[in-house]
Amino acid sequence: MCLGIPGQIVERWEEGGAPIARVNFVGEQRRICLAYLPDLAVGDYLIAHMGYALTKVDAETAASTTALMREYGVLPPADESGSAA
Repeated sequence: MCLGIPGQIVERWEEGGAPIARVNFVGEQRRICLAYLPDLAVGDYLIAHMGYALTKVDAETAASTTALMREYGVLPPADESGSAA
């Protein structure tokens, strides 16, 4: 089974004509290709898998999905500061 993880875009640029973003996933930042969703902007939330943005989500959906993933042990629990432990 493969899981898409919610994250928030913190930086966006073009690379070789392709839209690329740096996305924060519970405290860890990754480079994500936005080719499937080129209209996403800094501050938007998305679900990504294998380095590609798959769908845009709102902040509430991203937060509730992250909480469920933590509850089921897919993601590490948050420490007292709210970041991944």
